[in-house]
Amino acid sequence: MPTLFRFLIIMATLAGMIYAGMVALAVFVQPVERDVTIRLPAERVNPAP
Repeated sequence: MPTLFRFLIIMATLAGMIYAGMVALAVFVQPVERDVTIRLPAERVNPAP
């Protein structure tokens, strides 16, 4: 098998494995919901004129 075809097959296999990993993460991992609190300094909310 020529080198170019071997390289393309290896790259396609790696891309397929990465894609399968992304699909598995999207299907099997559930996000955890939680409250988020962000404190803003008063100087940023009400700047002095």
